[in-house]
Amino acid sequence: MSRKLIGPFSEIITMEHLPQRGPIEDGLLEVVKDGAVLLEGERIKRVVQRDEFDALCQGPSHPRLEVIEIKRETVLVPGFVDAHTHICFAGSRSDDYARRLAGESYLDIARRGGGIMSTVRSTRAASEDELVSSLMSRAGQHLQTGVTTCEVKSGYGLGPAEETKMLRSIKRVNGMDVPHPQLVPTCLAAHLVPPESDGPKVYLDMILRDLLPIVWKEGLARRVDIYVDKGAFSPEMAIPFLSGAKALGFAVTVHADQFSVGGSRVAAEVGALSADHLERSEDEELEGLREADVIATVLPGSSIGLGLPFARAREMLDQGLSLVIASDWNPGSAPMGDLLTEAAILGANQRLSTAETLAAITVRAARALSLEDRGRIHQGARGDLVGFPCSDHREILYRQGALRPNLVICGGKSVPLSEGCAEVEKNGNG
Repeated sequence: MSRKLIGPFSEIITMEHLPQRGPIEDGLLEVVKDGAVLLEGERIKRVVQRDEFDALCQGPSHPRLEVIEIKRETVLVPGFVDAHTHICFAGSRSDDYARRLAGESYLDIARRGGGIMSTVRSTRAASEDELVSSLMSRAGQHLQTGVTTCEVKSGYGLGPAEETKMLRSIKRVNGMDVPHPQLVPTCLAAHLVPPESDGPKVYLDMILRDLLPIVWKEGLARRVDIYVDKGAFSPEMAIPFLSGAKALGFAVTVHADQFSVGGSRVAAEVGALSADHLERSEDEELEGLREADVIATVLPGSSIGLGLPFARAREMLDQGLSLVIASDWNPGSAPMGDLLTEAAILGANQRLSTAETLAAITVRAARALSLEDRGRIHQGARGDLVGFPCSDHREILYRQGALRPNLVICGGKSVPLSEGCAEVEKNGNG
C-alpha cells in the first residue's frame, strides 16, 4: 500500500469534535499549526506534528513513503461535500435565464414549456455517452474547486428507460480511472409528472413498481428524492411514495418549501435524511424538522440564480438544526455551480460563523449523505483534502470564492490543477 506524507501546512482545520447540529462558535475549530498528514492508500493514517514530519523527512529513506513537501503557506481543510446537485443533464437554459431577467417568473416560464421540461427534452434526446461526457466535465470542474464528494440526481428523464440512462451515466463516471469527485447518485424520477403520464398518482405508482426495483437491483442508487411544491407533487402524494421507497430499502430526501410550504412536513413525517431548499420555511416548519432530526440543506445557488431571498440559515442553526449548504448546480435555477462562492455569500448574508459555514460544506454535508468517512481530517477517513494558498483559514471565506485551491487530494490521489498549481516538492524517499 502506498504511503504519502504531505506538509507542512500553515494550518490544518480538522473539523473534528464539532456538534452535529445547532450553532458552532469559531473557537471550537481544531486548528493544527505547522502539521502534516500521513496517508496510507486512500485513507488518512494520522495528522503529524512538525517534529515528526522533520524526523520522517530526514530519517532513512523508506521505499514506500512519498514525501510531498509544501513549499508555500497553505491551509488544509477536508475535501468539500456538495450534498445536492443536478449535474447530469443535457442542453442549456440560458433562454430561461434571460426571460427571468426580463421579468417572467420561474413558474410562469415552466407553465409555457420552459423550465425543467426543457431540460427533460434535451436529456431524453442525449445518448448515454453524451451524458457521461458532460457529467465528467462538470464533475471535473467541481474537483478543481475542492469538491471531492458530490451528490448527483437523476430527474430529467421522467420514465424508466430515461431515468436508468441517467443513473447508469453516473455509475459509469464513478467507475472511470480519471480524477473526479466520488458521485453519490439519487433517483429523482419524481421530479415532475411527465406529459405523457396519466397523472401524478399513476406515475408515482409506476416508479415504485417498475423503476425502483431495477435501480436497486443494478446498484444505480440507494437514495430517492421527490419534488414537493406547486406544479410538482403534493404532500398527500409524496408521503405514501416515500414510505414505499423506504420499504424497498432506499434512504429518502425531499425537495421542500421552495415556493410553498408542505414539503418539510413530508420530510419530518417520513423520517427523511434531509429537507432541501427551505426558502419558504417559517418557524413551524423548522420546529418540525428539528423534532424529527431532519437535516436542513439550503441551496443559495438557487436563490442567486432566481433572484429570490435566501433560506433562513441563521434561524435554522439557532433553532438547533443541522445546517448543510449545497450548490443545487442545475441548468435552470442554479447554473453557477460554485459551492464555495455560494457558501461564502450565504454566510455573509445570514451572519454564519466561519465554523458554521465550513461545517455545512464538510462534516455536516457528509452526514446528509450518510457518509461517516469524510468531511473531517482524522484517522481512517477517506483521503480527501484541499489546500488553499494562505496562512489563515479565515481567508478562505473572506475571499468569497476568489481564493482557489493550490492542492487537491481525492481518495488519496493528487489531482492535477488547471490553475494556480501548488508549489510542492517531492523528496527522494518516493
